[in-house]
Amino acid sequence: MTRRKDMKNSIISLHEIVKNSNNIVFFGGAGVSTESNIPDFRSDKGLYASSYGNKKYSPEEIISHHFFFSNPDVFFAFYREKLLFPHAKPNPAHQVLSKWEAEGKLKAIITQNIDNLHQQAGSKEVLELHGSVFRNYCTKCGKFFTLDEILKQERIPVCDVCGQVIKPDVVLFEEGLNHEVLQKAVNYIMEAEVLIVGGTSLTVYPAAGLIKYFRGNKLVIINKDVTPYDRYADLVIHAPVGEVLSQVYALQQGD
Repeated sequence: MTRRKDMKNSIISLHEIVKNSNNIVFFGGAGVSTESNIPDFRSDKGLYASSYGNKKYSPEEIISHHFFFSNPDVFFAFYREKLLFPHAKPNPAHQVLSKWEAEGKLKAIITQNIDNLHQQAGSKEVLELHGSVFRNYCTKCGKFFTLDEILKQERIPVCDVCGQVIKPDVVLFEEGLNHEVLQKAVNYIMEAEVLIVGGTSLTVYPAAGLIKYFRGNKLVIINKDVTPYDRYADLVIHAPVGEVLSQVYALQQGD
């Protein structure tokens, strides 16, 4: 009963924070999309703990820069099976954030996800720190390919112009983040009055380090598990992001 009461009080507190601000930035991770049945990376049931047919390589090695070029057949077999969810749909977290943006309350979404679900929900200002599976480029001539075009090819997708391998526009291990996107994210966080962090363990750098740039009034963390930054937050809610945001939005409709 106490736990349920604490959750209710937390929802009310977050509702008041959102109600009183028109300068909110949301920073999200894999936990935002788990309610759309896309697995996260580091939980007990996440990608890194899952089994894969090729036991010779770890998931971390397979989705690395050097592995993509040295073993593209294994990379794409893993990529298609574990990282592509073309039929996934936005969940309440994506939908509420889109509504807040349309209402002028939310200025930007900074996401570590590569699934395009924020855009599908209608969000406009989405900064994709790790890229997107919906964008793909030839490694030689740079020709652009959609996800549908990649899915139509079997095994290793190749460019129809020059015959070279097509690479998803996602940040692999050993690759740096896009500097322009990263700088824009820093600017939004520095200028935000409220920063809501959701569905991320805050252990993956440099993305997790973005939190240190926040100088605003309220830091809110929504995550099922404890994070290293919980002690710095003004409000911490250990629950699924979509569940929390949908309840907050329901209260908002009663105002």
